[in-house]
Amino acid sequence: MRLDRFYLIVSDAGMLARLVPRGVRLVQLRLKDKSPDDIRTEILWASAVCAAQRCTLVINDHWQVALDTRCNFVHLGQEDADEADFAALRKAGVRIGISTHDRAELERALSLSPDYVALGPVYPTLLKKMPWAPQGLEKLREWKAAVGALPLVAIGGLTPQRLPGVFAAGADSAAVVTDIQQAAEPEQRTEEWIRATR
Repeated sequence: MRLDRFYLIVSDAGMLARLVPRGVRLVQLRLKDKSPDDIRTEILWASAVCAAQRCTLVINDHWQVALDTRCNFVHLGQEDADEADFAALRKAGVRIGISTHDRAELERALSLSPDYVALGPVYPTLLKKMPWAPQGLEKLREWKAAVGALPLVAIGGLTPQRLPGVFAAGADSAAVVTDIQQAAEPEQRTEEWIRATR
């Protein structure tokens, strides 16, 4: 499987609807602190937008709702992977990405036969307090050597200026949250990212 080099992550379907039409080909919807009804509504909205724009939609954490709404890609953190029904996801043809932060997590993720693994934070990130120190480019190189042809997603503190080093270290895709979320003009910044990764 091949991932687009630019992997946008947004926290609501409204922002997704604003940014995906700018040319985004891969987007993750990361919903936090919402009711089950709101989660379902946002996922259905995001699915419709992505289908119209020919963009791949990845649902973060909410694997059961993804199954129920026939989404075909989920991203799981380590704790979410504990609870996910991998057999049901595979039976439905759902692709799976898994977050990793250390060697033990990577080995566990690989044992679950994911469609990609993510490593982060590569650089310091402002989005949320992380229990892990920045991983750096050398860790990206180690991860790529370990995963081989499996796509590797870099996340955490990325900017367009840091992309050459990130890709040279072996990342196949660059996941972006804060740099766009906190931009004065998110649409323009999204277009800058697309140009930088194409």
